[in-house]
Amino acid sequence: MTSETIGKMGLPSLTLFSVCAVLVVDGLTASASIGPSSITWWMITMVLFVIPYGLISSELGTTYPGEGGIYDWVKKAFGFKWAVRTTWFYWINVGLWMPAVYIMFAGMFAEMFFPDMHLWWQIAICIGLTWLTIWICNISVDAGVWVTNLGALFKVTVILVLGVGGYWYSSQHGVANEFTLNSMMPSLDSGLGFLPVIIFNLMGFELIACMGSEIKDPRQDIPKSILISAAIVTGLYISGTLGILLALPVEEIGLVAGIVSTLKTLFGDSEFGHFMVYGVGSLALLTFIANMTTWTMGASRAAMEAAQAGELPGFVAREHPVYKTPIGANTITGTVSTVVILLYGLTTGESDELFWSIFAFSSCIFLLPYLFMFPAYFKLRVSDPDRERPYKVPGSTRIQAFLSVLCFLFIAQAVLLFIFPDIGHGTVDWGYSIPVALGITITVGIGEWVLSTATKRMHSASV
Repeated sequence: MTSETIGKMGLPSLTLFSVCAVLVVDGLTASASIGPSSITWWMITMVLFVIPYGLISSELGTTYPGEGGIYDWVKKAFGFKWAVRTTWFYWINVGLWMPAVYIMFAGMFAEMFFPDMHLWWQIAICIGLTWLTIWICNISVDAGVWVTNLGALFKVTVILVLGVGGYWYSSQHGVANEFTLNSMMPSLDSGLGFLPVIIFNLMGFELIACMGSEIKDPRQDIPKSILISAAIVTGLYISGTLGILLALPVEEIGLVAGIVSTLKTLFGDSEFGHFMVYGVGSLALLTFIANMTTWTMGASRAAMEAAQAGELPGFVAREHPVYKTPIGANTITGTVSTVVILLYGLTTGESDELFWSIFAFSSCIFLLPYLFMFPAYFKLRVSDPDRERPYKVPGSTRIQAFLSVLCFLFIAQAVLLFIFPDIGHGTVDWGYSIPVALGITITVGIGEWVLSTATKRMHSASV
């Protein structure tokens, strides 16, 4: 081992990084809200989407390694304009998603320890956690990797407790929901609006490509880590979802407090029960911090590379002089999150509805780059056929086209259902859909302004 590889990420760290990036405890209650058919939906999504997505990410990550990730791939396929749009969405969604995650953190924290906590104390917790995350991402990659590794272990622990605990509880007290062939058949029932959460919960396997210079052996380890983590993550999601459904009736699963409610049901009111609720619940809270650290690290690095190439505003390119971390992009992420959290605090409404509105809005922004990534994959296969591909998805050109279209359609339907969750029933809740669609429109508009200024800079530099 050379001095250059010491301290870099090997297969175990990469796998834990991917598990931590993709595995999100905060989405379990939403997937469980679909009901028993969610188990079947998980398996369908695994076969038809996760496997092709993982294979495509492995080929792109090993063929075009670097810290830009999706940004690099889209740029090579479609040029810098689409790359700027991709990076904007991929990066800014973290600042929009962070409030939803930390709103859930504050709600769970209050539910466990201070049931009467005032809203503005919860807001203060959210803002404090936002800047703790930014500080971790600013100080060094090593610190971030430690946080993500611990976070992955905590996530696995929490989900296994929910899964095993749900099975044990149902064996003692009966099953909370009916698990029959009919109830587990995938259907477009009242849980349709939560189906895109399954897609959202499985995104992020390509994120390790953004850590290219920090990986010991990208060609060997990226494909292995993606496929291993994909199998681990899907199995854990099914286990955690099943555990919640075994313990709680669907109608009693709350989006914010659902995990705490499940733990209280599983372990009861004894001293041991309280210890488990507080202990496992606290681990779940720590996973929220680890998850946001993982995504901030990856997305900010991609944004910094784009800014250094002149494709995002110059202040996004700021790099720490010692740690070489993307402090400019990180700071903007923290600022956006703080503004959204404060706006949330000034908004009245039911906590589950507010959480879901912010979550759906940020999730749509998060998914938009993938609408570019899968066409980019096929385009590069056709336009750059002679490049060495250390890992190559097997099959003919027609098969590659089919896989690209299939993954694209999965993402497109998820975006549609996030905006119009009741569309399957032929109805639209405009009171919900208009604010979400308006937020997406504003974010896209700001991105077009960023693109316009980037185009002017590129033109001026070439003159």
